[in-house]
Amino acid sequence: MARLVVTGGMGFIGSNFVRRRLASGTDEILVVDKLTYAGNPNNLKDFKDDERLTFVRGDVCDRELMDRVVRGEDAVVHFAAETHVDRSILDAGSFILTDVVGTYSVLEACRKADVSRLVHISTDEVYGEAGDAPCTEVATLSPKSPYAASKAGADRLVWSYFTTYGLPAVISRCTNNYGPYQHPEKLIPLFVTNALEERPLPMYGEGTSSRDWIHVDDHCAALDLLLTARDVEGEVFNIGADQERDVRTVATAILEALGKPQSLLRSVGDRPGNVARHAVDWTKIRARLGWKPSRTFEQGLRETVEWYRKNEAWWKPVKSGEFRAYYQVQYRGLA
Repeated sequence: MARLVVTGGMGFIGSNFVRRRLASGTDEILVVDKLTYAGNPNNLKDFKDDERLTFVRGDVCDRELMDRVVRGEDAVVHFAAETHVDRSILDAGSFILTDVVGTYSVLEACRKADVSRLVHISTDEVYGEAGDAPCTEVATLSPKSPYAASKAGADRLVWSYFTTYGLPAVISRCTNNYGPYQHPEKLIPLFVTNALEERPLPMYGEGTSSRDWIHVDDHCAALDLLLTARDVEGEVFNIGADQERDVRTVATAILEALGKPQSLLRSVGDRPGNVARHAVDWTKIRARLGWKPSRTFEQGLRETVEWYRKNEAWWKPVKSGEFRAYYQVQYRGLA
C-alpha cells in the first residue's frame, strides 16, 4: 500500500490518474485541489465514499498547507497547474503564480517530508516548435506562450531540487491529452460539445497546427510506471503516442462521428505565438520502462465522443457561467 498525495486531483488528468489508482490498487490517496473552474468534484464522485480517498480543498501556493498534507506520505504526484494556452495569453500572472510558485511550495514540502518519489507533470509545450523532428528529452526549451514558459520554469525548478537537495523527483513531458472529464475549453471536448449543441467549431487559422494526441488513460499508465520505477530520479521522460493530427483533421473526424455538417467548422483569427507542431520522441520511456500507448487516435476519439454524448449531465453545467463569459471574450462573434 502506498500513501500518495495528488495535487490537482480534481482536474482532468489528475482525476483520471486517481480513478485509475483507486480502481486497480490499495493506495491511500490524499487529493489537494483549489477547485478553480477546472477542478470539478464530479470527476471523482464515484469515489466520494471511498475511505481510501481524502480530499483537501486548498491552494498549492499555501506552504503551511502543503507541509501539513505531505508530512508522513510516501510520494507526491504533482498535477496542479493552470494549463490553458489561451487563458495564459489573457492573464499570465495566475499561471506564473500557480505553476512556478505553487511548484516551489510542493518542492519544499517534499524536501522537508523526505518523500520517496515526486512525479512532476510537465508538458511538451516547454519545447516550443518541434520543427522537422520530434523533440527528445535533451532538446532546448523554447516555450512560446506564458503557460509554456511557466511550466518550463517549474520543470527546471524541480530538476534543481534534485541536483541541489537530492530530492527523488522525476519529470514527465507529455503530448496533448484527450478523454473523459476534460474541460470543454480544450480543443476536442470543445469541438465535440459544440457539435452536439449545433454550435460552430472555432478553428484557429486554417487548422494546420499539428499535435500528437494521446488518450489520458495511456498517459496515466505511463505515470504509474514513473511513480515506482527504479533509478529514474532526476530524469525527464517524454510521453507520446505517434498519433499526429492537425486541427482540421480532428474537427472533421468529430463532425463525421456525430453526423454533423462540416459547415459547423469556422475559421477564426490565429492566436498569438501559436505553435505549428508539437511532437516528442518517446523512445526513452519505451526502452527503459517498456511503456507504449494502447489506443490509436481513431479508437480513442470514438470512445471520447461517445463519452461526451452520454454525459451531458457532466459537461452542460461546466459550459455555463464562468465558461460562457470566457467563451464570449475568446471567440467574439461565435458566442
